[in-house]
Amino acid sequence: MRVSRLIHVLDAPDLEAESTFWAGLLDGTVDADDDEDWHSIIVDGQWRLGIQLAPNHVPPQWPDGPQQQQVHLDVWVDDLAAAHDRALSLGATLLKAADDPATTGEVFQVYADPAGHPFCLCRGPLPG
Repeated sequence: MRVSRLIHVLDAPDLEAESTFWAGLLDGTVDADDDEDWHSIIVDGQWRLGIQLAPNHVPPQWPDGPQQQQVHLDVWVDDLAAAHDRALSLGATLLKAADDPATTGEVFQVYADPAGHPFCLCRGPLPG
């Protein structure tokens, strides 16, 4: 078996808000399907993320609420401060700040996107 593509799909009650957020954060564009319940996020000409309309979506409560997270995205950036400002301006909520964001080592901060999905902005040496 050959896997030709792996796309993460996020459920969201507000398709426009969720897809606009992720397209803005990833420097991409939104490709809205005609059926009005699916958007694709395109970055550098490649499909990177899917957003699916889910009117009854219940956001997870990070880190240990009754509605647990099931998956989250780590977004590696070269400038954590700029990425932080950008994420907040696009509608993210900071859930956990780094203890020392100015460190030269690996560091991450935890956020929620507009639909409440947790994600991390990470900076530092890439694994492996």
